Amino acid sequence: MRLLLSLITLTASLAWAEIPEKSFQPYTEGPKTRDGIGKYFMGREISQVMGHLGAGWLERSEREQEEKPSLLMKNLELAEDAVVADIGAGSGYFTFKLAEKVPKGKVIAVDIQQEMIDILKKRQKAFGVENLETLLSVEDDTKLPENEVDAVLLVDAYHEFSFPREMLASMYRALKPGGRIFLLEYRAEDPLVPIKPLHKMSQKQAKAEYAASGFRWVETRDFLPRQHFMIFEKPGAPEKKATPTKEKKADAPS
Repeated sequence: MRLLLSLITLTASLAWAEIPEKSFQPYTEGPKTRDGIGKYFMGREISQVMGHLGAGWLERSEREQEEKPSLLMKNLELAEDAVVADIGAGSGYFTFKLAEKVPKGKVIAVDIQQEMIDILKKRQKAFGVENLETLLSVEDDTKLPENEVDAVLLVDAYHEFSFPREMLASMYRALKPGGRIFLLEYRAEDPLVPIKPLHKMSQKQAKAEYAASGFRWVETRDFLPRQHFMIFEKPGAPEKKATPTKEKKADAPS
């Protein structure tokens, strides 16, 4: 029975992924709550976007104590020459940390607010960071180049996407085969996490939404005090070539 249900889910996901986006309407309207927009995706009300005036909250000094971002960066597995997209980059709190982690690679800071991009550019100039590009996106398209990104970092941003279906498709196109999305969201399963409900996501909900857009769930690590650390992968990673083994020389006769 479990195998049958898995096959049905997989078939539905693949069929959904193949439907032309312009002719497919994955959203429904429903009750608009205080922090939502009244638009629902797979049963989840999409939350309002935090504007650029909230940049100070992103850079708050208490963030390290509350969320352990240094622990996140320590556990973020990236090659030093990787191309990484920080989507919903905001003021660049993680962008500049990523730039240090991929010194031979590149970070693309993506945001839909010109004000956030302006803040990022000023900080980039002040810090003298060269392996960083900024990219002004739109609500339904990251504007990232196709098949050029090794990894995407999404920190507490995905739940605010007004067009999650289209953004997932855009990220899918941008990622190389085998490319990964590192998704961080406040744990909805934990009532003790002091964040508004619509700004949280459950692991179950995230898995369903990403699977419906063709991504494969790899694992979830809950080493952070408030957030899920979820890893999703674009299928089709090239097979690694086996390292040839040296033949062992026969022992000399005694």
